[in-house]
Amino acid sequence: MAVLEILTYPDERLRQVSGPVQQFDAALQARIDDLEDTRLAGPGAVGIAAPQVGWFERVLIVDVSGRKKTRNHGHLILVNPEITEWDGFAMGREGCLSVPDYTGNVVRAERIQLEALDRHGEPLSFDMDGFEARAIQHEMDHLDGLLFLDRLVSRRQDLFQRKVYKQ
Repeated sequence: MAVLEILTYPDERLRQVSGPVQQFDAALQARIDDLEDTRLAGPGAVGIAAPQVGWFERVLIVDVSGRKKTRNHGHLILVNPEITEWDGFAMGREGCLSVPDYTGNVVRAERIQLEALDRHGEPLSFDMDGFEARAIQHEMDHLDGLLFLDRLVSRRQDLFQRKVYKQ
């Protein structure tokens, strides 16, 4: 297992759309383990997507269980995730390992239904809301070559320079 280099904005590779995972083999398992090691090494990272480390397959990891009073499904490794339904909108502040110097206010769906595969190819289904739903949507954007910067209503009013990372 290894901590991988995180691509940072404005690296054009962050704009690449990721393809679906086709093979659930030992190589995939090793890459997922490296992705998790990289997430854990990031300052306060609750999620990471494969494209952030230059791996362009539809894999992401989210774990918001460390946030108090946040409903969640624990540590999630999601392969080929797809949002099948969404409802409501809410504004929230987001940060990103690939945009380390800024945070921004982004509008996201408040509630989502998600279908995905686990790391072994078994189907998963979730109803999510709040911060967990926001984190999933943020990471899924990476799979489509989008950053939270692309979802700001106004760069002048909704983008903020990060003062310090919370550890």
